[in-house]
Amino acid sequence: MTTPRRRQGTTSPLLMLVLATVGFAVNFWAWALVSPLGPMFRDQGTLGELSESDVALLVAVPVIVGSLGRILVGALTDRYGGRVMFPLVSAVTIVPVLFIGFVALDSYTLLLVGGFFLGIGGTAFAVGVPFVNAWFPPERRGLAVGVFGAGMGGTAISALTTVKLYTDVGDQAPFLITAVVLAVYAAIAWLVLRDAPGRVVPTTSLVARLSANARLAITWQACVLYAVAFGGYVAFSVYLPAYLKTAHGLTAADASNRMAGFVVIAVVMRPVGGWLSDRFGSIPVLSAGYAIVVVCAAISAGTPPLDGAGTVAFLAMAGALGAGSGATFALIAQVTEPARVGGVTGLVGAAGGLGGFVPPLVMGYVYGRTDSYAIGLILLSVTAALTLVLTLTVVRRTAATGGATA
Repeated sequence: MTTPRRRQGTTSPLLMLVLATVGFAVNFWAWALVSPLGPMFRDQGTLGELSESDVALLVAVPVIVGSLGRILVGALTDRYGGRVMFPLVSAVTIVPVLFIGFVALDSYTLLLVGGFFLGIGGTAFAVGVPFVNAWFPPERRGLAVGVFGAGMGGTAISALTTVKLYTDVGDQAPFLITAVVLAVYAAIAWLVLRDAPGRVVPTTSLVARLSANARLAITWQACVLYAVAFGGYVAFSVYLPAYLKTAHGLTAADASNRMAGFVVIAVVMRPVGGWLSDRFGSIPVLSAGYAIVVVCAAISAGTPPLDGAGTVAFLAMAGALGAGSGATFALIAQVTEPARVGGVTGLVGAAGGLGGFVPPLVMGYVYGRTDSYAIGLILLSVTAALTLVLTLTVVRRTAATGGATA
């Protein structure tokens, strides 16, 4: 391991991890630009009469595109490496960011179009996991990938800055600033990033790799785990401002700040989940996380006051979902050969994003017909309970045997 590092000069695993994490955060910042503005668009009426379901769709579109796009981007990263894909994804994301900021802000339809292509930023996750995974030995991959996963805190940057910049500086300000940051990162990534020495480049076709990866037992199992863990995080990060404003009467700025707190807790716990998985195994971490979600989602269904049990329940869920997300990819690193991590990550990452796409739509639909979020939160509790059972049975056997075959 020391010889390749000397040959690479200043290149080191730690430097690559830091640059990948920054890239993930910057792209997720862009990916989440629309979410904090959704409730404001509805209240200001600048886009016409918007229902709760309209707002939910607006914030969910980037999520589903970013999720499905990970399947292709993960496979392309296996082939071309993060050295090429990180600056490429970052540069392409600049286009929809500027489109939304300078063209689409007065049209709901154009916002949906811009949000569709904004989803490209969400595919950065499928670039970073195989890139980081290749730089670290198996016993350190859980922590390394968990640290990279903390880049999902880019959504917190968006939550804390977008509304303030939009109202205090100008409508285009958050989009222009994000585009500049993306451009600077793309340039730095192109100049500095290097793929790990000895990276194995697949020779089979993209379709063949996708088909083979989809048949792995760990793929579908991790898809379920991540759909609940990361999907739950994404759902809350994009929909929590609307929920807090409607259910608890908060202002848009206060709701965004509280959502940022939720995100920060989840971000901090993601590398902790990876580290704990390296030390104690992924199954105990996953099991504890889903158990906490079962209890806290049920508590939240009763809409307890935010100055007491309400805040505690949401923050506990944030920690559990973050740790579960980190533990899922520690499990993938444990049972998947490195050359296939990108493809598996793409499929699993897509499942996670789709897991975040459905809940906002369900919550908006249910609220529009019942004036209550309780049913949606109870469904989350039940889903987490079923995932806990899967973890303790089928997934435990996969982890014990290290089997990645169907």
